[in-house]
Amino acid sequence: MSTWIILGLLVALAAWAIGIYNALVQLANRYKNAFAQIDVQLKRRNDLIPNLVETAKAYMAHERGTLDAVTSARAAAVSGLQRAAANPGDPEALKALGAAEGAMSGALARLNVAVEAYPDLKASQNMMQLSEELASTENRVAFARQAFNDAVLAYNTCRQSFPNNMLATRFGHASDAAMLEFAEPREQLEAAPKVAF
Repeated sequence: MSTWIILGLLVALAAWAIGIYNALVQLANRYKNAFAQIDVQLKRRNDLIPNLVETAKAYMAHERGTLDAVTSARAAAVSGLQRAAANPGDPEALKALGAAEGAMSGALARLNVAVEAYPDLKASQNMMQLSEELASTENRVAFARQAFNDAVLAYNTCRQSFPNNMLATRFGHASDAAMLEFAEPREQLEAAPKVAF
């Protein structure tokens, strides 16, 4: 009789360990899939930027520094995206991507300010279409990033919870996945809104 009890406990213990393993794998795959959605949207945005810069060049010949800053920021963002896509949970890669995306947002904000000074450019059908697509893509990036961070939170919670944390390292889940936070462009941080009454 005690043999059956011991055998039953071993089966229950094995089922429990398998359940933890499967939950960790499932949650890790969810955050990796969520990052793939970010990857798609950031690539889409990065593909729009050269067209935006080319359209603006025709009107903004003396704004070369702004256009070069956007091009450089795009190159850094593409590089950061490739590094992060190789390992979506890597904290250093996601931190670098977040900084590159923050720089990209700052460069695009400066470009938008410069565009305001060129009414013909602002009224250009091509520029309006590109700006609209870019704004739509930015919204998609925000939603995809939220889904990724939610998936990372679920994975980290499962990995850190007791008794899962006792087996997580043995199952190859030794560290938490990092969330993706985009650095705020320096101009936005420094420029406090002014209120006058």
